[in-house]
Amino acid sequence: MELATTTATAAAAVAYASSPHSRISSPRAVSVSWSSPSLASSSRSLSTSPASCPASTSRRWLPVASAAVELREAAAGSGDSVRVTETPQPGSIVKFSVEVPTSIIQECYQLTLQEYAKRFKVPGFRPGKIIPENILINYVGPNHVQDATIEAILKHTLPQALSSVEDRALEDSVRILTQFDDMRSSFTLDGVFRYDVAVDVAPEVRWLSEDKYKNLKVVVEIDEAVDAEKATEKELQRRHKALGLLRIVADRGLQIGDLVVLDIFAESINSDGSKGEKLSSAESTGFHLDTEQNNNLVPGFLGSLIGIRPGETRSFPIQFPESFEQESLRGVRAQFTVVCKELFYRELPEMDDSLAGKLLPGCNTIAEVRERILERCKEVEKTAIEQATDNAILDQLGKLVEVDVPRALFQEQGQQLYGAKLLQLQAERKLDRDQLASLSSQRSVQAYLEDEKENITRIIKQMLAVGDIFKSENLQYSTELLIKEVENSVAEFKQYNQDYDEDNIKQQVQDVLEAAKVLEWLKENCTIEYVRR
Repeated sequence: MELATTTATAAAAVAYASSPHSRISSPRAVSVSWSSPSLASSSRSLSTSPASCPASTSRRWLPVASAAVELREAAAGSGDSVRVTETPQPGSIVKFSVEVPTSIIQECYQLTLQEYAKRFKVPGFRPGKIIPENILINYVGPNHVQDATIEAILKHTLPQALSSVEDRALEDSVRILTQFDDMRSSFTLDGVFRYDVAVDVAPEVRWLSEDKYKNLKVVVEIDEAVDAEKATEKELQRRHKALGLLRIVADRGLQIGDLVVLDIFAESINSDGSKGEKLSSAESTGFHLDTEQNNNLVPGFLGSLIGIRPGETRSFPIQFPESFEQESLRGVRAQFTVVCKELFYRELPEMDDSLAGKLLPGCNTIAEVRERILERCKEVEKTAIEQATDNAILDQLGKLVEVDVPRALFQEQGQQLYGAKLLQLQAERKLDRDQLASLSSQRSVQAYLEDEKENITRIIKQMLAVGDIFKSENLQYSTELLIKEVENSVAEFKQYNQDYDEDNIKQQVQDVLEAAKVLEWLKENCTIEYVRR
């Protein structure tokens, strides 16, 4: 039942509710990153209080809406305002060129001096006593005052500059493009202060047809391994074989049904027919081959061994198919040398009711064994078909839309997928502490993002298409279900001692529930054709 266990569920394909990463949707606040580290290192700046901005980070959280209103009111009172030129860029990026008038520069400069006067004890001046400007500047340092004034200008003008996209801006995507050294060199109290800033915004979903997702037609391919009847016979055969005894074959060669132990050696064949290099990944010693379970063998390999006897060596060429699972061997022409070490056949007991209890405890007849196995296989078949249907619908949706995926959204979704992958490996106890630490490194994450770029982009397109349908069709889910799923996800994090943010988990669970509702609606409103393969 491979499909049932390896096919991703629809919810997992769209969003991972259990992954410990920040949300993807538009934020209530915007995080700003600086293109120059010198700004972050100006730790004596007054632009952000220590409580809101730890010294160890170079990101600032700005409440866009409220700060923009505050600045608009201040600008209205002074008669001057910030001038902003907005330019759309590829990748769902919006660039803003900002010009700050002299009145706001002077205001930020005075606020900076006032703050320094409160913080520093200048010799010869009692607390609360007015310190002459030139003395305060000389005590603090002109460069520090200038840097702090620039940061104050940025803090007070960024919200207004970004106010046009406050409902679409993606978290952690705001970045100042102008180098801080350039801001220093051009700064003056009686001129205009200029800088450029960019932000990633929620991308537009563009449907490729006028019908959008209406009249959707989906073809679902179902692997024959999922067929309950065939799976039942295969499982019954497997259980029967497990009861057999292995007998040594002494008077004949290998035939289908036997089990053989082989030493396998391989080397590539060059284009001119000469011997190439050793293919270690295709070699094995003491390899146990069940001739009735040969789905993973290279085509032609088993056929070349029929009739081989214990102690015999055979050599033959094989061409690896281009679709071979191991990428390094795809298309390679190889010369195999195989030594037959041991050969066995199975002596099976007669399949009658006396075996029923051994085949499946609690059963008295073979018919009862078959019936109970079939019941289980039908459940697996149903689940596998549902999963395959969900995946086929999502795959079709991804092909029906065009999306200019922003960098921040790609990073966010990729990190969620990678985090979920690590969480699953940890849950399956396949990773120790050192392995988990290594795979959690920034280098490992970036390597995953690069390798899975196409897949991550595909999932984002599906996710955005699902969100668009959920909104367009006014679909809903219950609050009780949301609460329950969030509690389940939090419990999973606690079980594995993982850090988590409940708000982020809630957002991701909402994405999953939206996907489930959309898939349910589409199944009722689209044409689905099932094809066995």
